[in-house]
Amino acid sequence: MKSVPLTAFNRSLARRAGAKQLRSSGRVPAVIYGRHHAPQNLEINSKEIEDLIHHSASENLLVDLNVTGDVSSKHLALVKDVQHHPLGRHVMHVDLHEVKETELLTVKVTVEPQGECKGVKNDGGVLEIVLHRLRVRALPKDLPEVLLVDVTNLEMGKAIHLGEIVPPPGVQVLGDKHLSVIACAEPITEAQEAAALEAAPGTADVEMIKEKKEDGTEGAAPAKPGDKAAPAKAGDKAAAGKAAPAGDKAAEKKPADKKK
Repeated sequence: MKSVPLTAFNRSLARRAGAKQLRSSGRVPAVIYGRHHAPQNLEINSKEIEDLIHHSASENLLVDLNVTGDVSSKHLALVKDVQHHPLGRHVMHVDLHEVKETELLTVKVTVEPQGECKGVKNDGGVLEIVLHRLRVRALPKDLPEVLLVDVTNLEMGKAIHLGEIVPPPGVQVLGDKHLSVIACAEPITEAQEAAALEAAPGTADVEMIKEKKEDGTEGAAPAKPGDKAAPAKAGDKAAAGKAAPAGDKAAEKKPADKKK
């Protein structure tokens, strides 16, 4: 992978207020770190870093960093992480990982099919990328921008596995060799699509649950305000009429004491 030049400056403004003031001046906060370098706060021109990211053919960007006013101003670094604004999508912060030219790096590289698939051309198959990114290991200068996979001889119903991919010189593809990376599948018919729609789960029926009393027996739901009271039965009136009054003297009279 070819490195591109990038200029940075030592950052004096810190914290949230400092970063906001920095962005308003046309620069973005950044940090560089690595095994061979102590973490250092930097600031980068917003337009310069956005142009590099926009015109890069790969998600991995290798830069020759020149820090103005620094004794050890030259750094070879990999753009590790870029934070974008959720609405404007402009760059908010950049993480740079310093590397050495003799250091093996492990990164993820995008898979890109190359050639016209035989199964698509002759049999009307559909080309599917199963794994969009693969982990590779190489020196910084040997890192590929994308991983090209030849699909010319891929037939319908077949797949290209990870162990069958031929990487560029100096690059090692990591992972399970039996994993499918690119496949040529049969197209889905209208009957299969209709069957899939019919097999989709429908709306579940609502189950009516009866209310229970505190003792566990089923009963009617409690009366709500505004509901009319149920009419009393004839037997209930008779039972109420036979009830003894609260002040019944006969009930309160005690039996006479017997004479000795």
